[in-house]
Amino acid sequence: MGLVERYHALNRPERPVCSICIANYNGAGLLDDCLGSVLAQQGDAVTEIIVHDDASTDDSVALLRAKYPQVEVLASAENAGFCIGNNRMVAHARGEFVLLLNNDAALHPDALLTLLGAARAQSPAGILTLPQYDWETGVLVDRGCLLDPFYNPVPNIDPERHNVAMVIGACLFLPRALWGHLGGFPEWMGSIGEDMYLCCLARLQDLPVGVAKSSGYRHRQGSSFGGNRADAGRLQSTFRRRRLSERNKTAVMVVCTPTMLVWPLLAAHVVELAIEGSALTLLRRDHRIWRQIYAPTFGYIASDIDKLRMRRDQVQSARRARFISYMRCIVLLPRKLSMLFRYGVPTLK
Repeated sequence: MGLVERYHALNRPERPVCSICIANYNGAGLLDDCLGSVLAQQGDAVTEIIVHDDASTDDSVALLRAKYPQVEVLASAENAGFCIGNNRMVAHARGEFVLLLNNDAALHPDALLTLLGAARAQSPAGILTLPQYDWETGVLVDRGCLLDPFYNPVPNIDPERHNVAMVIGACLFLPRALWGHLGGFPEWMGSIGEDMYLCCLARLQDLPVGVAKSSGYRHRQGSSFGGNRADAGRLQSTFRRRRLSERNKTAVMVVCTPTMLVWPLLAAHVVELAIEGSALTLLRRDHRIWRQIYAPTFGYIASDIDKLRMRRDQVQSARRARFISYMRCIVLLPRKLSMLFRYGVPTLK
């Protein structure tokens, strides 16, 4: 496992049904709420809790060792990133199922029972999540997400729709064997979009991606990377989030979109990004927007297109889903356009 120190849990269960994996970086102020919700789960399902600490500079590890001896801690000596941290935890896990849970999220008391029941009812086995609620307001955020043509997530709030395009990594549940079959999170992505990639791989293989009907979890959206939510009626994001998001969504689109439709779609995406980046740079009068977000995305497409083609060939060769089935979770209205009409030009910081 490399530069990782293990702090073994007391009374580690021999045969856990579910391994709850929590990625943590400087989350000492968040862990009590998160772990408290896990420890308060209803039912008698045997679980293990694993926390990967990504070289935190706060007292996260000390807190975990002192207050939560039942938690298995993987303490990384170097900051490895979200994808690697989750891959390490699942490789260490022993449960039939794994639940990836953000440190800024808290489960409803019946969450695990709901997920296990929904998983047992799935055929074939797939990926699940729960309805997501805003931490502060309690308002429903989504029941999983659909995607627009350029792979921007579109929140699903329809209680009658249970099959979705993707679920976010803040609360992602699946059989551990399926995680291994899909290859886990792609470490080349670093962070952001890895959940979309995993879900798109599953859907390409005609495996379900869905949301349980009831229960839920609360989430402090944007606490890790900033942005990703509207505050006071204005949409805010960060340079880092937007840079990673644009790059990684483009990669998922190229690798996962079935048929030759991907190439005209990529061309349209490049034009759309060029117009968007130019307009946002001029409106905000901030050249950093182009230099730090859009130029790196174009550079990535140009320099890594051959690697993306190779990944695409590997992924598409395993495709079982029909084109219509895969595209059923795609909505035509671009998400950014609807957000522009609703909130105006976003603020970056």
